[in-house]
Amino acid sequence: MSKIFATIITIGDELLIGQVIDTNSAYMAQELNKIGILIKHKIAIADDEQEIIYALNEAFKSSHIILITGGLGPTADDITKQILCKYFGGKMILHSPTLEHVKYLFENVFKRPMIERNIQQAEVPDNCTVLKNEKGTAPALMFEKENKICIAMPGVPFEMKWIMQEHVLNIIQQKFDTSFVEHKTLLTAGIGESFLAELIKDWENNLPSEIKLAYLPKFGMVRLRLSSFGNNKNILQQKLSTEFEKLKLLVKDYLIVDEDLPIELVVSQLLKKQNKTLSTAESCTGGSIASIITSHAGASEIFKGSVVSYSNSAKHKILNVPNEILQTKGAVSQETVELMVKNCIELFNTNYAIAVSGIMGPGGATKDKPLGLVWIAVANEQKIISKQFQFKFDRERNIQHTIITALNMLRKLIVEDKIC
Repeated sequence: MSKIFATIITIGDELLIGQVIDTNSAYMAQELNKIGILIKHKIAIADDEQEIIYALNEAFKSSHIILITGGLGPTADDITKQILCKYFGGKMILHSPTLEHVKYLFENVFKRPMIERNIQQAEVPDNCTVLKNEKGTAPALMFEKENKICIAMPGVPFEMKWIMQEHVLNIIQQKFDTSFVEHKTLLTAGIGESFLAELIKDWENNLPSEIKLAYLPKFGMVRLRLSSFGNNKNILQQKLSTEFEKLKLLVKDYLIVDEDLPIELVVSQLLKKQNKTLSTAESCTGGSIASIITSHAGASEIFKGSVVSYSNSAKHKILNVPNEILQTKGAVSQETVELMVKNCIELFNTNYAIAVSGIMGPGGATKDKPLGLVWIAVANEQKIISKQFQFKFDRERNIQHTIITALNMLRKLIVEDKIC
């Protein structure tokens, strides 16, 4: 069983100038990795014939599979289909099944008349395999050359994802003898990447050659991912599990969860298991903690609501923080944030609450209260824990560090309550 490599090519001027964020390549890479395909290259290129041809030539040199997104639409800048037709030596024909599908969409879904540009969506190279796109008008196109495949898909993410799941992954598994790949991931907090590496260096240096370790830091947390690759699934799984257990023991003082889960989902699951509820009182994060929690399905089981008390008047009128406290101690103070969290629990009648207040920058700092100063409080019905932090980043990163730190403080409180 040999290694199978893939190149992912995303096409579009909008990707190069940052007008559109490329999420397609990340999704495709994740899905390919699950079935044992190794990613050789990921590249974004312009809507330009020479660039596309050059990228194809290079991809065929190094990869067995080339996946392309973008440039299959009906407008003048959508040139991928025509270039692929030319590159693989075909000619354009009208594909009747695709035309019928496009007609159906316009008559029954879009409910508007078709124009010539829409009909052109059904024109395809005569030397490709057409993969139906149930979610849109542009089909995917598969070409084969020298026992390698090239599949072009629409750039619209939900269309691409449907085609990947319905067609592409099945085709790859049928045509290639893929290797076994498995990952195990844990999440740590409270220790920097370099200190973490020093802590586990002896273990890391003695890892079996078929197991690799990756450090994935983000906003005060570090994910550690162990990956195994090879042919004997049972032996690899056993080795991976053994090394993963060793790693968990080494980092036990900083371990949040031994799964590849974001911290907000870890907190939500802890609350669900104990049938507890949460509310938030947010100033400097502007509702971001509530947003990240409710971005996951099932949040309504544990989350009751949030107050975005950005102004002093909101802190006073909604959360009953006395004006005297706001004037003498300030909005960014232990006294204020503890009253915010206490009154948030009462307001929403929840078991737990988070409150945050800080100076994110670039303005708003004073001599006594510098940029990045944040007070965070977490509480249950009996106890309040508050801490001061001094983050030293830009506004966006200060906000993200505040969110992660607050959630981790809450996680520790929930675990502590559970143990008690």
